[in-house]
Amino acid sequence: MRSRVRGWRWRRSPLRRRSDVVEAWTVLAVTVLLLVVAPLLGMVAAWWAQDSARATAREQRAERHPVRAEVVGRSSDALSTAHGGRQPSNRVTVRWTEPDGAPRTATARVPAGTRTGETVEVWFDSRGRSVAPPADDRAIWQHTVTVGVCATGGAVAVILFGHSVVRHAAMRRRLAEWEQEWARTEPAWTGRRA
Repeated sequence: MRSRVRGWRWRRSPLRRRSDVVEAWTVLAVTVLLLVVAPLLGMVAAWWAQDSARATAREQRAERHPVRAEVVGRSSDALSTAHGGRQPSNRVTVRWTEPDGAPRTATARVPAGTRTGETVEVWFDSRGRSVAPPADDRAIWQHTVTVGVCATGGAVAVILFGHSVVRHAAMRRRLAEWEQEWARTEPAWTGRRA
C-alpha cells in the first residue's frame, strides 16, 4: 500500500531538505518555461522567419521575371534533378520573343517530362540567368511553421536538459546530506564509533 502526499516539498518538515525545496522550485520554473516561454519563443522565431521570408520573396519578385517560352531542345545533362525541395526538373534550351520582337534563346530549368515544342513558364533574373520562381505564400508559411516548431523544440530541449542537470545536482546534494545525517545517527544505533 502506497500513499502520496502532494506538495510535501513545500511543507515544513524535519525530513525536508534544502535540495527538496530547490527541486520543487525548479519543477515550478520548468512548468512555466515549458507552457509559456517555449511557445512564446517559437512564435517570435516564426514571426521573424515570416518577415524575413516575405522580404526575400519581395526581392525575388522585383529582380526576377517570368517568360512564356517554347522548349526547342534538350541540353547535354538530360537527367532530372530536384533543387531545394522543388519538383524534379531538366535543363533544356528554350526560345521566346522579347516585347520588342527580338527572338531570344537560353538554357533554363523546366519540369521533368516537358517535351520539345511545349510552352512553359521559366524565370530569369536581371542578368538573364535561369532561376527558380520566387517563393510563394505556401513556401513562406512552410518556412514559418518549420522555424517556429524548431525554435519551440529547441527551447523545450534546453529547458528539459537544464532541469535534468538541476535534478541531478539536487539528488547528489540530497544524498550527501543523508550521508552526513547517517554519519551522525549511525553510532547511536549501532554502537560503533565513527
